[in-house]
Parts: sequence; structure tokens; C-alpha cells
Amino acid sequence: MTPSHQAVLEKIIAVLAADARIVGVAASGSCASGAADEFSDLDLVIAVEPDDYAVVSAQRKLIAARMGKLLAAFTGEHVGEPRLLICLFDEPLMHVDLKFVSLPDAAARVDETRIVWQRDGRLSDTLAQGEARYPAPDPQWIEDRFWIWTHYCATKIGRGELFEALDFLAFLRWRALGPLMLMAVGAQPNGVRRIEQLAPADAARLEATIALHERASCLAALEACVRLYDELRAPHLSAQPPGDAARAAALAYLAGIKSRPAA
Repeated sequence: MTPSHQAVLEKIIAVLAADARIVGVAASGSCASGAADEFSDLDLVIAVEPDDYAVVSAQRKLIAARMGKLLAAFTGEHVGEPRLLICLFDEPLMHVDLKFVSLPDAAARVDETRIVWQRDGRLSDTLAQGEARYPAPDPQWIEDRFWIWTHYCATKIGRGELFEALDFLAFLRWRALGPLMLMAVGAQPNGVRRIEQLAPADAARLEATIALHERASCLAALEACVRLYDELRAPHLSAQPPGDAARAAALAYLAGIKSRPAA
């Protein structure tokens, strides 16, 4: 943990330790794994007495405001985690994620955590009842969708909705290509996060899937996505029925779009 992260953490712990409703605090993400740098968020899990959880949850922003100079905060429904309060603090300027959980729920987690403060060892006891399990991508789930996604992206290029196509190419990297690449090297399959460091050769191959706001560039990038996906899905095909009919139809449609003059 960097000195800046440590200083902010100490302020946060001082506030939480003075609140009898708080049982413990654990760091997750890069601050727990030892990979934090000056650009890292501070990710904290805050375990709350079960009987007090509803009230504490309703007071999250007020509690965060006591931790330092809070510039802005919002909850994490957009990432499927309404318990999360996403904060921006100043002096120093830092992104801090505060996930408030009822103590028994702390056992179910997707990241390894490191306890940074607790009351009476109860958070340690709770964490010992479970283990971190990051949801691995299901290759069959991706296979069932990839060729529909390919066709959809091709329709956007065909219509000339290139900003939509650019967004969807990024979606293919984040939802399919990146997770499969990271899983192959034994890394946490979280989109394309840290792929430059964890799988540099694959990261270089992803460059071909990045397009300009030009029809030909978007088509070439989508074709690069297909080539990469064909390679990445190959190790899984023996255990799964490949979507060959959908693949053939989507690629034929893509070829047809490519052969048309620009709209």
C-alpha cells in the first residue's frame, strides 16, 4: 500500500473504529494483493453488526463524509452492487470504494481480502467460513452469444452507426476476448483489466480489434475479434457443441456488409 493509501486508510479506520456498529474493515483489490500503485483505488469492505445494517446502509454518505474531504459519492447499482458506495475524496485526491456488508455476508466474496482493523476477531472468524471465488467466464455462455453479437455489430457498421460499433467492439473485448485471455494465463478474468501486465502478448493481439471511426476500420476490427475468438474458443470445443451454424451465418452476413459500398 502506498503512503497516500495508508494515510487515507488510517483516517477511515479512525472514523469506523469509533462507531460501535462496525465490526471490522478489510482491504480488497490491489491494496490487498500488494499490487497497489499511485493510480490504484482504495477498496474496502466494511462489516456491520447485522441488527444495525439497515440503518448504517442508509447513513453511508454521512459516514463517508466524516472520513475526509468527500467531493462526491454514489452507490454501485450500475455494477450490480448496491451495497457499494463509490467515493471521491480530496487531499489527497483518491477514489475509494466502501462496500458496507452485514457481518455474515462478508464470508461470500469474489476477491481475497486483508483485514486492516477488526473488533474482537469476529471478522476473521467470518472470513474463515468462506473463501474468495471470482466468477470464471463460462466458455459455453460466451459461445452461445458471440455469433449473435458479431451479427449485431455488423448491422451497426452496415447502417453507418459507427459510434455504436466502436462501443460494441469494446464490449466484445471486455465480455469475451479479455476474460478468455486472462483465464488462459491463470489471472483473474475481469474484462481486460491489467491485461497489458498479466498477458502482454495477448494485449498486443487485441490492438487489431481497436477501430477508428471509419467503416473499413470497424470492419477490420470486427474481423480481428472473430479471428481471436476462434483461437480462444478452440481449447473448449471438445467439451462443448460449437455454434457452427450461427458462426457461418454471422460471418456470411459480415462478408456481405463488407462487399457493399458505404452508405
